[in-house]
Amino acid sequence: MPRISYFHGIVILMFSNEGHHSVGHFHARSAEHHASLRFDGSVLAGSLPPAQLRLVREWAALHQTKLEANWQRARHGERVEPIDPLA
Repeated sequence: MPRISYFHGIVILMFSNEGHHSVGHFHARSAEHHASLRFDGSVLAGSLPPAQLRLVREWAALHQTKLEANWQRARHGERVEPIDPLA
């Protein structure tokens, strides 16, 4: 399963079969909300409620290096690794 983290009711996913995209990104889901975000926290598509978006951006800022490493793994068809949740 491509889930790499979970915190405060938010699931963070990175799909290895999306490694062909030129822009590194991850997905955040919470209830009926879904957004695709770059590693810097900017939203590519979709939306999250403001409080949840703030949490996801905080988490991404803490783990940008790990997100980029996972993206490289995905681009090479390798399994992505879990990333610590936001406390």
